[in-house]
Amino acid sequence: MDAVSIKYLLVGVVVFGFLFEKSLSFLNSRRNVPAIPKTLDQYLDEKKLKNAKLYQKANFNFGLISGTFSFILTILMICFGVFGWIDESLREYIENPLLLSLIYFAVIFIGSDLISIPFDYYHTFRIEEHFGFNKSNRATFFTDKLKGYLLSIVVGGGLLALLLWLIHQIGKDFWWQFWILASIFMVFVNLFYTAWILPIFNKLTPLQSGELKEKLIAYIAKVNFPLENLFVIDGSKRSSKANAFFSGFGKRKKVVLYDTLIEQHTPDEIVAVLAHEVGHYKKKHILIGMLSGVIQVGILLFILSQFIHSQNMSMALGGSEMAIHLNIIGFTMLFSPISMILGIFMNMISRKHEFEADAYAKETFAGEPLAEALKTLSINSLSNINPHPWYVFVNYSHPPLIERLKKLEG
Repeated sequence: MDAVSIKYLLVGVVVFGFLFEKSLSFLNSRRNVPAIPKTLDQYLDEKKLKNAKLYQKANFNFGLISGTFSFILTILMICFGVFGWIDESLREYIENPLLLSLIYFAVIFIGSDLISIPFDYYHTFRIEEHFGFNKSNRATFFTDKLKGYLLSIVVGGGLLALLLWLIHQIGKDFWWQFWILASIFMVFVNLFYTAWILPIFNKLTPLQSGELKEKLIAYIAKVNFPLENLFVIDGSKRSSKANAFFSGFGKRKKVVLYDTLIEQHTPDEIVAVLAHEVGHYKKKHILIGMLSGVIQVGILLFILSQFIHSQNMSMALGGSEMAIHLNIIGFTMLFSPISMILGIFMNMISRKHEFEADAYAKETFAGEPLAEALKTLSINSLSNINPHPWYVFVNYSHPPLIERLKKLEG
């Protein structure tokens, strides 16, 4: 395929992705507000339901504006060869091809993030704050940005440098060697995320003794799930939304409870949430998710290897000669439909796993407190209780609330 054809293909893929995503979001945002289900009548009234719809509408409008801006900018950069122009400008000062690629991606990353900062700021301090979710201040917002830059430079930059070095040294067969290294890194991050990365942004403290800890320990012992690492994260410093998650393997297993979860839920509800997380572990969902991620990375790298030295791909983006960094940019655009299909498939598996984890919690603890916890989590976060089925099919990693309640309360 010649450079002109690839250029038109890139534009077509970007246009399709934008229209597909926004069409689904439009259908979801225009979904009729349902009558309040009987199972939620003690948690939800017409005022809260209307407020939830306003929140969803605000997020849709924000996503439409920010997404349209990003879409137009990307199309203009493709059509006018801006990606290639940046390459040409940097080549005047940098001769080393590896350093050129690293500086190129640094310029793209910094430029993209500077453009996104006003949108992120507006979403945090206007939309999230208006609906009572934002608890962060300006200092925290910008400090998080700086910490994110540092982490991107150290971790992201290191991985990118390794990838580029392998491409320059090995050529087309780089993909399987980097795949091995990337897989090791993924396991490493899973093991040490809560110990090394999360503390950069949040404070983790051991769960204090009391009724909640006693009930959690009693449940853990009941299901023979050895776990000593029960932590509380100060999520309330940024948002009032509640959450909990599980990470690690073996002796490095950790359960992290948001302080907002503890504030908003009864001990039995939190035990039920833990039982759900234990269900993921017992059913091998975490391992399956890890292996699926490794497979996806392998697929991505193999396909990338077929494009990495394409002269026409570089020319399509406005380059005057073959550039690995230009080909990676073009590949990420062309890969997006495949990524979407893989994402749909993974979401289908994830929704199945969520039902299985719910069933495990119901079997080993009780269904009612988990159902109550899900109701509180959903209502407090102004979640959509009646999402469009197509939007769920494409985007939801968790089943909609009503579907989960039917199984838990049935």
